[in-house]
Amino acid sequence: MVDIATIGTFLVAALAALFMAWSIGAGSSGSTPFAPAVGANAISVMRAGFFVGLLGFAGAVLQGANVSEAVGNELIKGVTLTPIAAVVSLSVAATLVAIGVFAGYPIATAFTSTGAVIGVGLAMAGDPAWAKYTEIATLWVLTPFVGGGIAYTIARMLRDEPIREERLIIGLAALVGAVIANIEFAILGPAGEGRSLAQAIGGWVPLGPTPSVLVVTLVIAVLWGVVVGFDLDKGTERGERHFLLVLGGLVAFSAGGSQVGLAIGPLVPVSGDLEIPLIALLLGGGVGLLIGSWTGAPRMIKAISQDYSSLGPRRSIAALIPSFAIAQVAVLFGIPVSFNEIIVSSIIGSGYAASTAGGGVSARKMGYTVLAWVLSLAGSILVSFTGYWIISSLFL
Repeated sequence: MVDIATIGTFLVAALAALFMAWSIGAGSSGSTPFAPAVGANAISVMRAGFFVGLLGFAGAVLQGANVSEAVGNELIKGVTLTPIAAVVSLSVAATLVAIGVFAGYPIATAFTSTGAVIGVGLAMAGDPAWAKYTEIATLWVLTPFVGGGIAYTIARMLRDEPIREERLIIGLAALVGAVIANIEFAILGPAGEGRSLAQAIGGWVPLGPTPSVLVVTLVIAVLWGVVVGFDLDKGTERGERHFLLVLGGLVAFSAGGSQVGLAIGPLVPVSGDLEIPLIALLLGGGVGLLIGSWTGAPRMIKAISQDYSSLGPRRSIAALIPSFAIAQVAVLFGIPVSFNEIIVSSIIGSGYAASTAGGGVSARKMGYTVLAWVLSLAGSILVSFTGYWIISSLFL
């Protein structure tokens, strides 16, 4: 029998999670996916905020389980997060992210959320989950180099045209189609498991599991290339802008699948005792992302699209392709990841391909951003640890 106090504390934690989801929607997941498209004048700021909210909600519901489970159960060992711990971690992380939103600097949500959960976990006398930290740190460290490097390479190829531009765009579209074919969706798999389009459709192809998946992946990749090719035939610039908008939508969807876990993850251990299904948490978190995107994202979209680099369609495409791929890797392995880090790194990479002067990237702005990332991680650990220790000493 669950007591009233536990239910009441859970409701407070749920409100904190909703505030956190709003902060994320107004910040990283709401602003970064369409920022390159806005910078390339492919879509207006307000329309970008509207569509990113809807797509983020869909991603949260369909792909949010892995990261939510990781944040709630895999960041600390030996203890289970309590409702009080969830309240403290979510309040600390949401406050830091909200400060970044209103100050105009992209605080890394994954850093603050991960740090806050680790901080309260350590204050509860839990043990560090070093294996998971290694996995997370590896992705965080590699993201700027991999994302920026791929973006630089694509932007350079689009600029120098070693291959005809239209053919290169078609090839990139086919590559994106292959990634989409292998994205796992909760609704396609059995209970508690995900399944990709290639796996689901491949079940009808009598070639064996692996060959069937490869065949379906190839077919979907070719179809993507053909569709984009037909669009490019009607005008290269027109086709590039349409492709750019599709990429922005894919990144927005991926952002929802990754970032919702940062908001509702701390509630996962508590919801089990209250018999609240995970899908209910995902729906609530998705609504928070949606509201945040519609009400607060335009400010950050403007900051990222205009302050970091003057982007055109080519460089924006170069920035979004690695962003989409890295985001899906994070979702697949249940790793909390910062979309600000992903997008900003890719923008820098594509920006440096534009000229030897750095492509309009503000080094001063980037220095402040990196400093904000480091301080948000260290600060969230310290503040959440101290906050939980004080509360537990006085009231528990």
